[in-house]
Amino acid sequence: MGQAQGSRAPTEEVGHVAVKESIEVDVPVRAAYDQWTQFESFPQFMSGVERIEQRTDTLTHWVTRISGVEREFDAEITEQIPDIKVAWVTVGGESEQSGLVTFRPIDPSHTQVTLMMDFDPEGMAENIGDKLGFVDRQVKGDLKRFKHFIEDRGAASGGWRGHV
Repeated sequence: MGQAQGSRAPTEEVGHVAVKESIEVDVPVRAAYDQWTQFESFPQFMSGVERIEQRTDTLTHWVTRISGVEREFDAEITEQIPDIKVAWVTVGGESEQSGLVTFRPIDPSHTQVTLMMDFDPEGMAENIGDKLGFVDRQVKGDLKRFKHFIEDRGAASGGWRGHV
């Protein structure tokens, strides 16, 4: 239990990559969901994320550094349903990505978290990294770190329960 499982496949659009990973966390669905909505805590468990600023209920500003390449972009939450899912897409900036994280209760104290991302690796560093499976390893590692982060806390550090 608790192992991340995933897959990766190019989408129809050349250069775009889709990644899907799942992990079981030993907390109730509400705790897992609430913690995921605390975007400013992401640098504590997501490698490569330097900083996230919550600008509005639906807009975040990201600063990332991956393979030595720094990127800044905004992400807009396109759909958010408490305890079920959060979907986003980047707007402006240097990165193109969209994603969806879903939360499925396994039982009252365990949740399956599934992260799906579609992105366009930019520049030589990202393309080489993707070819070496870097993206898969990073997403899988981020989910494992999220698991440890929320399980060690035992509860979310906050939560936003609004609908988008």
